[in-house]
Amino acid sequence: MNKPLRRIAIFCGLLVLGLLIRDNWLQYVKADSLASDKENRRVAIERYSTPRGDIIVDGKSVTGSKATTGTDLKYKRTWKDGPMWSPVTGYASQVVGASQIENLEDGILSGNDDRLFFRNTLDMITGKQKEGGNVVTTLNADAQKAAYDGLKNRGKGAVAAIEPSTGKILALASTPSYDPSSFAGNSTDDSKTFSRLDKDKDKPLLNRALRETYPPGSTFKLVTAAAALESGKYDPDQKTDTPLPWTMPGTTTPLPNEGNIPCKNATLRVALKVSCNTVFGKIGSDLGVDAMREEADKFGFNKEQYTPVRSNASNFDKDMNKSETALSSIGQFNTAATPLQMAMVASAVANDGKLMDPYMVDELKAPNLDTIEKTDPKELSRPLTEENAQKLQSMMETVVNEGTGTNAKIPGVTVGGKTGTAQHGVDNSEKPYAWFVSYAKTDSGSPVAVAVVVEDSAAGRQDISGGGLAAPIARDVMKAVVDSKK
Repeated sequence: MNKPLRRIAIFCGLLVLGLLIRDNWLQYVKADSLASDKENRRVAIERYSTPRGDIIVDGKSVTGSKATTGTDLKYKRTWKDGPMWSPVTGYASQVVGASQIENLEDGILSGNDDRLFFRNTLDMITGKQKEGGNVVTTLNADAQKAAYDGLKNRGKGAVAAIEPSTGKILALASTPSYDPSSFAGNSTDDSKTFSRLDKDKDKPLLNRALRETYPPGSTFKLVTAAAALESGKYDPDQKTDTPLPWTMPGTTTPLPNEGNIPCKNATLRVALKVSCNTVFGKIGSDLGVDAMREEADKFGFNKEQYTPVRSNASNFDKDMNKSETALSSIGQFNTAATPLQMAMVASAVANDGKLMDPYMVDELKAPNLDTIEKTDPKELSRPLTEENAQKLQSMMETVVNEGTGTNAKIPGVTVGGKTGTAQHGVDNSEKPYAWFVSYAKTDSGSPVAVAVVVEDSAAGRQDISGGGLAAPIARDVMKAVVDSKK
């Protein structure tokens, strides 16, 4: 072969080799990423070619699927009571994608999970239409309804309720909310609806129970009380060395209390009952930032939680001086918490000091209802000893029986709680946040712990309080759970 022909042959051979390498790269190395690429229209066509599996609450589906017309995406998602359940399920939209459980468990719900491979192969052989599996939640429908109904006329707010003995999430409500069915398709109207919700200044798409952190105000005094008891330096009915007024260390500023309340040298029980800033601020300052941070961390602060939906990390600062530590110990300064976090605090106290990992997916089921995966309860930490937890329970029950939390009473049920009215805005210029954190106990144990925050009420500023606005909502949620156990 002469030299020019040999060069052409070599060049053509290199081209063929390049094509073979590229073809193998696409078919084997990049196959999975291309198959799941959101820009690949075939992915969406395949995902919406069959009815989606359901999300289950109390044995009943809160979702469904509906046949579409005029599009190659054959089925779209539907919800029952969408605004009530969207903080739990999230959305599954042909135009914007999916969120929360709809996104995290998409493989099961769409039927594409590898664990369904054998069943899908069998269905293909028999000619049966592929089906999605179901996600069984831990939610209590009555508790969720009580939470949503309590919030929806109060403006912005959130509720989180947990079963203390297991960590099962029983309610997760957030307002204002949205109906995920309103943008589940891929039409221009669906796109406009999502855009309007996304730009709404009241943030209806925000899951406030998991993704919003608020100053917890006086509800954080439960963490400070736990740190005090764990230090061995305090007892519920032992007087504290707390002058009135008490000036924060390194400043000339007295820490004020709300109203004329008996806080001078008050016991922990009395201080929690009437919510003394001076007592708990001084305790936090005296114990020091390291002890307070350690106790907050045991309750779950300073790390994200996964339910499996991610919850923002709550915050208690590491580097603070004594006066900043005092303010942080009464739930102000930079202290911030999600409603889920404060429900975890109440849950640990109610569960005799044992904090369970919160979760809201109980089981994943195949289309034939075989269990694919089941969540086992898992201990997260021990913020208090059993003895100290029971002491704090007694103090919280005094708050409800005699103090600021009387609106949470339930006949025939033991209720412990703590109110909070957290400052908001520069120099407390905005309406405060109203909090209530609580648990209920019956003869068979503690079935529920709850945290409620009302962010922006229609009530006048002088009428905003945790006991007045948030406690009745917590009461109704707890009662719903207790009644469902009968």
